[in-house]
Amino acid sequence: MENPNPEAKNRTGVIDVIAEDPKTGEVVLVMNEANEWDSSDEVLLALQERFNAYVSFLLDGELAEVHPELVGKPARIALRCAQMPDARALEFLGLIHDQLAFQDVKLEVMITNDPPSSRGRGTAA
Repeated sequence: MENPNPEAKNRTGVIDVIAEDPKTGEVVLVMNEANEWDSSDEVLLALQERFNAYVSFLLDGELAEVHPELVGKPARIALRCAQMPDARALEFLGLIHDQLAFQDVKLEVMITNDPPSSRGRGTAA
């Protein structure tokens, strides 16, 4: 479901969900992205700022303050997108994935609602 709230675009310091995956034991930080991907620098910069905030939360001691029971567990950031990221965003997410790997943080991208009939576009190869 899309969030028509204009403040939704500026969610840099917001961590949507903090959880522990009972199957893997990982700390999971969920980042919800309800906006459509438009290949703009603005969207990618906002995404980068959000990832920076999430990584900072994990690595700079904020997690330990809020959830000391989760300290030392492997970590994953789960990006939940309302729509499939466009090619430029996918490339950018690949770079983020590689950088997170250096910090032993996994990245998972999930598409929560991508109805092909309402998009009106074909798939790019």
